[in-house]
Amino acid sequence: MELRIGRLPHGKRNLITDVPGVRVGHTTVDEGDLHTGVTVVLPAPGNPFLHKLTAASAVFNGYGKTQGLVQLDELGTLETPIALTGTLNVGKVHDAVVSYMIGLCASDGFRLTSVNPVVCECNDSGLSDIARRPVGEKEVFAAIESASADFEEGAVGAGRGTVCYGLKGGIGSSSRLMEIGGRTFVMGILVQTNYGASADFRLSALPAGIAPSDQGSIILIAATDLPLSARQLRRVVRRASVGMARLGSYIGHGSGEIAIGFTTAERTPAEEGFETVTVLKEDLMDIPFRAIGECAEEAILKSMLSAKPDRMLDGTPVRSLEEFLKEEKRKTR
Repeated sequence: MELRIGRLPHGKRNLITDVPGVRVGHTTVDEGDLHTGVTVVLPAPGNPFLHKLTAASAVFNGYGKTQGLVQLDELGTLETPIALTGTLNVGKVHDAVVSYMIGLCASDGFRLTSVNPVVCECNDSGLSDIARRPVGEKEVFAAIESASADFEEGAVGAGRGTVCYGLKGGIGSSSRLMEIGGRTFVMGILVQTNYGASADFRLSALPAGIAPSDQGSIILIAATDLPLSARQLRRVVRRASVGMARLGSYIGHGSGEIAIGFTTAERTPAEEGFETVTVLKEDLMDIPFRAIGECAEEAILKSMLSAKPDRMLDGTPVRSLEEFLKEEKRKTR
């Protein structure tokens, strides 16, 4: 299905990796009752600890187990890749990212004594035996090694076992081009979708009983090369909720709705005592606000349209959005 969402043009790939330097990698675990994985967003080339990126987060509803947001918001910086996985894998993935950063810093001649990995999660226990916790260092390192500008969407990596509006969810991504001051900038988003009440889904009326309440989680990772301060980034990532609302979510009590954003425009060297930064004029913020809303809406839909039908551990079928729309089209003939 070709999507036509919003007014702004999308980038070459229509992925978060249209932001120069951003890469994404997956490791998918698909064995027996294990249907889970890890997705890693590498924010920029080089060592993010030695050259930190400006970052911010927004928690729309805090029923989630994300690690790393306290320091990220206090300092306004991102210093590691961002990893997404299943809920009970968070601690193991955090430990793996620590190991990765120790090795990366050692290769740069720097002794790492503290680091703040950012690890996000959705609960994929409906499709995967979550208590077995199969994602660890091997899977995280493999995802980092495989990271590239071209990556798969749908039921892969951290999205392998997720469900969205009662249909198969997964990983989705989108981008928008922003013309500001005679220059072109990019806004990109990657989502892990695992939320939503079926009857609220606005693209098409779903049977209410598929997913009766707005619970689960959605993680939204935004990247841009537009120069923004941490305060401005926080304003921008809050607007990711606009894309969710356009599709019907009211951000329910039982759902972890978390957005994280970073910009590659300014990187802070660890050894510098002062920094001079360029940021967007405040009266031009409507442009990135629009861009992130459009990106979020489209990325959520792409996560569903890219996923194939599946089954819960108890055998209950999980239809894909494409399958459901085809069924509805046949009914109207």
